[in-house]
Amino acid sequence: MSATESALPEAPNDSGLAAKDPPKRRRALLIVTAVFVLAALAWFLLWTFVFSLRESTDNAYVGGNLVGISAQVPGTVIAVLADDTQHVDAGQPLVKLDPTDADVRLRQARSALALAVRQVRGQTDTAISADAAVAARRIELSKAEADLKRHLPLVAAQAESPEVVQHLRDAVAAAQAALDAAQAQAQAAHAAIAGTDIADNPAVQQARANFRAAWIAAQRNTIVAPVSGYVAQRSVQLGNSVAPGQPLMSVVPLHHLWVDANFKENQLRHICIGQPATLTTDLYGDKVTYHGKVIGLGAGTGSVFSLLPAQNATGNWIKVVQRVPVRIALNDKELDRHPLRVGLSADVTVDIRDDHGQTLASGPAQPAAVTSVYDGIASQADAEADKVIRANLGATGQSR
Repeated sequence: MSATESALPEAPNDSGLAAKDPPKRRRALLIVTAVFVLAALAWFLLWTFVFSLRESTDNAYVGGNLVGISAQVPGTVIAVLADDTQHVDAGQPLVKLDPTDADVRLRQARSALALAVRQVRGQTDTAISADAAVAARRIELSKAEADLKRHLPLVAAQAESPEVVQHLRDAVAAAQAALDAAQAQAQAAHAAIAGTDIADNPAVQQARANFRAAWIAAQRNTIVAPVSGYVAQRSVQLGNSVAPGQPLMSVVPLHHLWVDANFKENQLRHICIGQPATLTTDLYGDKVTYHGKVIGLGAGTGSVFSLLPAQNATGNWIKVVQRVPVRIALNDKELDRHPLRVGLSADVTVDIRDDHGQTLASGPAQPAAVTSVYDGIASQADAEADKVIRANLGATGQSR
């Protein structure tokens, strides 16, 4: 070996380093493998005990009753008593129409009812007079027959001339004819009033119905709120000539709302009526959680009820996952604490652990909405009609 080679440093031993690297790589692989195994186990546990026991969607929107306010009678608007965003109570006046024409028709109907009552009163008096005339004609007939009976023995004894008896016979015939005429007149007089008193007479009842309709029409010049809620979409203005059925505004009761969650068709497998649900909205975020329950599933997908249903029987067909609306009732107390608005978006999660319930509603349908603000109108109209009838029955104040 030369002096130069002896002076060079000795090269490192690669085999020693190679011997140390495999344990490190195995340790790293074990760590990575353990991480993946733990992650898979965590995902399996989450899926088994959490995700597989619920169905969620963010395709959900708050719904409610949009109560349309429209006129029931034609007229000209003279007052608008509520505006958008304002709260109104059930029965509160919203719009008033010019009452001039309705008042004229009501006065005409009132006069017609009073006249009908007085006419039936006159017919009743006429019938009573006809009965008295019949009684008088009977008396006259009885007198003529008695006179004839007294004179017949005298004619047989030749103490009376036959001419006198003939005159008496003629008097009996005339009395009988007068009685028949009086009875016919009495029957004609009783035909218009037979079987009823004055208040129940058909002529009075017809006039009463006309008065009742006119009175109700006059009351409908004031348009009231059928439910309590908030005014929206006001379109009516002063001076508008409105027709029956024309939309004027809407009243939205925010106390009773629901959520229509549009789940995919492959999510409906375990959703049943009565399952609990939790909801959050973009309005309040995760700070407010609403609790509800499933009350019904839609009868069809949204595409079926669209204005232009999809025509799937075409050559260029692409399958699209359909959605079915699932209605979820909300807690009214939670809505009072945290009010919502119709149309807001929501995230819905349904607990499907108990999936033995019904998917189709059964039993009689329950009322969706009920109002009682119009219940008293008919009874008030009847009371006003009774006043008119009593005022025209005469001094006794009673029907005959």
